[in-house]
Amino acid sequence: MAPADLKEDTAKRDAGPTQEDQILIPEQLPVLPLREVVTFPYMILPLVVSLDKAIHAVDQALTQNRMILLLTQRNQEVETPSSGEMYDIGTVGMVIRMLKMPDHGVRVLVQGMARAQVESWDEGLPYLQAKIRVLEEIAPETPAGLETEALMRNVREALEKTSSLGKTIAPEIMVIASNMSDPGRLADLAASNLTLKIEDAQAILSILEPMRRLRRINELLTREVEVLTVQQQINIQAKDEIEKGQREYFLRQQLKAIQSELGEGNELVEDVARYLKKADEIKMPKEARTEFDVQVRRLERMNPESAETATLRTYLDWMVNLPWSFRSEDILNLRKARTILNEDHYGLEKIKERILEHLAVRKLKKNTKGPILCFVGPPGTGKTSLGKSIARSLGRKFVRLSLGGVHDEAEIRGHRRTYVGAMPGRIIQSLHQAGTRNPVFMMDEVDKIGADFRGDPSSALLEVLDPEQNDSFRDNYLGVSFDLSDVLFVTTANVLDTIQPAFRDRMEVIALSGYTEVEKLQIAKRHLIPKQLEAHGLSPEDIVFPDEVISRIIRGYTKEAGLRNLEREIAAVCRKVAMKYAMGNRKAVLLHPASIHRYLGPMRILPGEHLNRNQVGVATGLAWTPVGGEILYVEAQAMDGKGALILTGQMGDVMKESAQAALSYTRAHADTYGIPQDFFSKHDFHIHIPEGAIPKDGPSAGVTLTSALVSACTGRPVSKSIAMTGEITLSGNVLPVGGIKEKVMAAHRENVRIVILPRPNKKDLEEIPRELRRELKVILVDRITEVLKRALI
Repeated sequence: MAPADLKEDTAKRDAGPTQEDQILIPEQLPVLPLREVVTFPYMILPLVVSLDKAIHAVDQALTQNRMILLLTQRNQEVETPSSGEMYDIGTVGMVIRMLKMPDHGVRVLVQGMARAQVESWDEGLPYLQAKIRVLEEIAPETPAGLETEALMRNVREALEKTSSLGKTIAPEIMVIASNMSDPGRLADLAASNLTLKIEDAQAILSILEPMRRLRRINELLTREVEVLTVQQQINIQAKDEIEKGQREYFLRQQLKAIQSELGEGNELVEDVARYLKKADEIKMPKEARTEFDVQVRRLERMNPESAETATLRTYLDWMVNLPWSFRSEDILNLRKARTILNEDHYGLEKIKERILEHLAVRKLKKNTKGPILCFVGPPGTGKTSLGKSIARSLGRKFVRLSLGGVHDEAEIRGHRRTYVGAMPGRIIQSLHQAGTRNPVFMMDEVDKIGADFRGDPSSALLEVLDPEQNDSFRDNYLGVSFDLSDVLFVTTANVLDTIQPAFRDRMEVIALSGYTEVEKLQIAKRHLIPKQLEAHGLSPEDIVFPDEVISRIIRGYTKEAGLRNLEREIAAVCRKVAMKYAMGNRKAVLLHPASIHRYLGPMRILPGEHLNRNQVGVATGLAWTPVGGEILYVEAQAMDGKGALILTGQMGDVMKESAQAALSYTRAHADTYGIPQDFFSKHDFHIHIPEGAIPKDGPSAGVTLTSALVSACTGRPVSKSIAMTGEITLSGNVLPVGGIKEKVMAAHRENVRIVILPRPNKKDLEEIPRELRRELKVILVDRITEVLKRALI
């Protein structure tokens, strides 16, 4: 039951028992459950009773001795509590008055008499009944003294102070408290007039020793006074703010009237009103709004004709047009996202899987901090278009920022407003362009960022691309923090070597290798040809590209890891056909492999043209380049001399050291291969790698250099059908190298079907497409002797 709103009875509390000693409390009493209130002895409480069991309990009390046990529920939300859902200590109350209501409920006035504890329950009646034991107060061990008097004074003063601070306490209560000499009753009186939690009030009711109870009440009153004091300060501060706002409004209106009389400022006042209205609509963060209000007040005081007014207006325009709080809703449908990615891109399963994993995590945890994905791979492999697909699958806006050649830190962080023509950096500009605070933000060509005396942009990007810091990115122009934590950043690069290590460490690198011929064929059919037909005003019926023609273009006219040259060749064919159509020849064109040279000219690439026969001193190696894998031909020649080693072909330091190691190994194992001991003292050795204008470096040509040297020294040719890669040591061990997928794809492109790889690189074969593995024979080796056994004829 809840206390009723009976104002006329609230002042009657604690009038004191009139016949306390004469009233005998029976052992069994009906129980009235209470909600949101704890009764204390001598407290008069108005209640509204509406439950049937509770009404029966009141009726039973009135038919007997008007006594009823008042117990508080443990769970205040239970409508019909059972015996186990109430505290076992309550107050025996006397029903003073009862009034029946039209809705069959009753209103009763109850006065507390004594504490009691439930010993057992009788639930077989239409109402709750309990067997009780009256709890007598524990007499103090020592008689009342100075401490008791001091505590009672503190409690009285605290009650008066709470009343003066706004707490509603009837004046009669204060009079009773000032005349009361019993510490226990004073404690109960104070507890009944405090707004206590049910648990705290019940705990006080359970304390039988008066002094302990008074001490606890003193603590609670002290805390209540502190809370009321703080509340009063808050109210005063709020009142001052309201008065300040009203004063500013009146002053602003007066200023408006003065400017109107002077014939100036009307436009400025309108601008200020517009800025303030827009700022309220976009819900700026507190820091940004504080700075914005300061600048608006500056604008109000300015002369409209001054140059600084235009600068300040530009700043305020940026502030009110940024997406401080607007964010687009993510579409976290994984099946739809997979369909979109498959529509936009063929292959790239590993990258698609990583994107879907990110979407799955966001679906389970909305406020997760996004990763910084970095797509690394050769040109034309679809890195930028992957970013667009991510945005489309998420339902977000897509913005792209090209960082190639950027060498000024202000391009990222913006210029300070003190400079003429200052603007925000490209990050803030891109977010303004997107119109949301959570776009997919692609930073292209991060490996081509420059650095000079104007700063290092990649260092400025450290804060942007760090999920732990970018929630407070500070642009120099804005001067306030902007939250970038909702942005999904995606970066692209061709190589990782030129990226600053600390910058690279903040990104999750996903490597994109080149495409196989099968993948290029499918991509051309699904994406490139339809795109170019539409771009040239042709329909699929106007020109037909059979698979054999596409394969001929791939093999004979392009040599790349990506698809750009292939798209250019397809566009060249479409242009020729479009020209025929424009001249009136509307006959459909069916391309044929034998006639493709009419559109593209003679074949520019002849696969395997250097491998027409087995040669002494010529070995085929595999190399990795930023644009994919390449075939590397190593030539070695022995000639009369004194043992000198000549190296040509733009070799780097590491490759030169590999050549020296190859020669040392060959000399050390001359007997094994039947080379005379004086052969090395009577001959010079020249190692050359064709295409000398192209720099080459790295240790992976070690086995190729050794094979060519041994072949030159023994006169045994190297098999033209074998390509190899691996680092060699002086002891003849073959060590693992990188770029296996690109190298194997280069061998397949050049019609080499046997590849020798270091055995530790066996794990990298999983990344090679299945159709390539079926067509290639891969030989795994640990020692150079195994390589020479296979390669030398």
